[in-house]
Amino acid sequence: MGHRAFLWVAIALSLLATLGCGNSKLTSVNLSPTAADAQNFPSGQVQFTATGTYSNSSKVVPLTNVTWCIGSTTGSCNGNIATSASVNSSGLAQCLPGQTGTVTVIAGSGGSQSNPDGGHQLTVFGTAQLTCP
Repeated sequence: MGHRAFLWVAIALSLLATLGCGNSKLTSVNLSPTAADAQNFPSGQVQFTATGTYSNSSKVVPLTNVTWCIGSTTGSCNGNIATSASVNSSGLAQCLPGQTGTVTVIAGSGGSQSNPDGGHQLTVFGTAQLTCP
């Protein structure tokens, strides 16, 4: 009977540990590179990567399930209107033809999207700068 009780305790602790992991929240996001000039990349495309930390750990981990967009340093995405560059869901950014200047690439989570053209505000995010020739 003691072996069976030990087994139930082990199962209960395992279940509690698993449930506790689900409550972890993203607390910070960092992008790499932090600044890039598209002119210095042969294809004109720059691959950005995102890393972050969660509330249950100080370990920095790669982030694959984040929203990528072009916007402002405040975490506000531009949407599909009035932007000089684009970034896909994997962080690959490129300047649009004929566009010049510096844009902010954003990766993060949270917030709500009102519509694709109007953009939205991310609650936890990181930024990087992309210079278009």
